[in-house]
Amino acid sequence: MDSIDLEVLKTSASWIAAGKRCELITVIKTWGSSPRPIGATLAICEDGTVIGSVSGGCIEDDLIARVRDEGISRNVPEIVSYGITADEAHRFGLPCGGTIELSIEPLSERSRIDELLQRLERHELVQRRVDLHNGDVELSRAAPGAQLQVSEQAMVTIHGPRWRLLIIGAGQLSRFLAQIATAMDYHVIVCDPREEYRAGWQVDGVQLVHDMPDDIVLSLRLDRRSAVVALTHDPKLDDLALMEALKSDAFYVGAIGSRKNNAKRRERLLEFDLSPEQLARLHGPIGLYIGSKTPSEIAISILAEMTAIKNGVPTDMIVPHAAAPTKAGDAVCVVQSGAV
Repeated sequence: MDSIDLEVLKTSASWIAAGKRCELITVIKTWGSSPRPIGATLAICEDGTVIGSVSGGCIEDDLIARVRDEGISRNVPEIVSYGITADEAHRFGLPCGGTIELSIEPLSERSRIDELLQRLERHELVQRRVDLHNGDVELSRAAPGAQLQVSEQAMVTIHGPRWRLLIIGAGQLSRFLAQIATAMDYHVIVCDPREEYRAGWQVDGVQLVHDMPDDIVLSLRLDRRSAVVALTHDPKLDDLALMEALKSDAFYVGAIGSRKNNAKRRERLLEFDLSPEQLARLHGPIGLYIGSKTPSEIAISILAEMTAIKNGVPTDMIVPHAAAPTKAGDAVCVVQSGAV
């Protein structure tokens, strides 16, 4: 499962290879509330086919209508704005007085989309610089945390996995978690030294390793754009890795299990070289309380909590499994968290 931005690039490459004229549209600036964030992309083909999104749909409709009526005639990138007036804001579904600014770039072989895709296959974080006067493109490695930039001369966009997720355990829940996280622009690494679990593993675009989890945590040098999720229920695999992860700068460290099992885990971790402040960073029972019961629902619950933490949602607005209301004690939490 690819992220929507990767789907846009792959579809654009196929149109270019087929000799079709097409354009890449990128959100470069917004004022007021906007349906899509800065950096969101859409590609449009000469027949009006689109992939991706830059608004709630109204701006897409206008772009499609223009292509069908006028064709694609741009030879160099152009910056356009929607929603400057109140009437336009209403027409395009923007808040009154809101504005969205787009870059519209005609694509061709010299756009280097194929080369960009090859580098993304290697999990590189890539900076793509487009000269706004002549359309020339330069590709280079991007620095972690780099963001879209636009000047009178050029537009610089960032492509590739912006975040890393280490999943400990290659079970069924890990498959769903890895697939969804990949679509959310995470570089996903699954670690499981147990051969019987690795033997049946197959998720495209996910790196599978067999080293001990704590060794992997140390080798990754986790930063503030990294997350660790332990899903094995095996203290021999989870505990040492969680200890090292909690000492790192990872923005999220979580472990599956019931309230009872997580309480025992915290007692074990305190016996290691771990401070109470570091231990307090551990999320468990893992995930947001959404009544999840199946592996796919639990995966969504986990990623919802990760997303809330990543986006800086205030703690008092997050309802984790650990604080979920229950009438039957810990038993409900066991089922919902996937613990056994």
